[in-house]
Amino acid sequence: MSKHFELMQQIEKEQVQEVSDSRVTCSDFTENGNQSESIWTNDEAQRLVQQLFAFQVKEPPRTVTFAGIDHGNGCSRISAAVAETLAKNNRGRRVCLVEANFRSPALPGMFGVPNHFGLTEALLRDEAVSQFAKPLPQQNLWLLSSGTLAVDSPSLLASEQLRTRIAELRQEFDFVIVDAPPLNRYSDGIVLGQLSDGLVLVIEANTTRREAAAAVTQNLHAAKVPILAAVLNKRTFPIPESIYKIL
Repeated sequence: MSKHFELMQQIEKEQVQEVSDSRVTCSDFTENGNQSESIWTNDEAQRLVQQLFAFQVKEPPRTVTFAGIDHGNGCSRISAAVAETLAKNNRGRRVCLVEANFRSPALPGMFGVPNHFGLTEALLRDEAVSQFAKPLPQQNLWLLSSGTLAVDSPSLLASEQLRTRIAELRQEFDFVIVDAPPLNRYSDGIVLGQLSDGLVLVIEANTTRREAAAAVTQNLHAAKVPILAAVLNKRTFPIPESIYKIL
């Protein structure tokens, strides 16, 4: 068990899940005021980006999948914040945020862009993958939204074309951040994780069950998907400054 998970167990024993991979780091993000949705601060997003991309001894990951344990864990907002921070901090390096969550797409609404032309079309058509990515107002940031969805859209994630498109995205962009459906209900995140350099687990404080997180972690290990980090989201209680210094 990693040092960070042992620390998180001290401050929220009922919510932090056991993950045996010693490479895992754990970040935690607060809920802002009385608003119902978790809002990340710049410092919080920056800390996770540093953990994932800046402080790696070896070559940092370039394609990372984000997946929650359950619906509503805040995965889409977290992946969007990471993509924005990467684009801001790495001037001249192109970042693509991919919405591979065909179950409950949310990213176009967050950025105020249409969702009629995206990953679904990229998996069904032959144009270059860059033709399907929408440039966002922030410099160096693109969104490949889920596109026009149909009942059988999730089955496209099992196609060989997905592997081809992920490889093309790696060539076209410096960083690719993939937003995946929840792991407790769907296998999409495992497929996407296998095509990525690793996966970030999103755990919701006071909601995610230890048993569910442990089962998901076992499935990821069995599928040989590297777990790069675990994020404890929507934490509403204060953490002592001494703990923050250690994290």
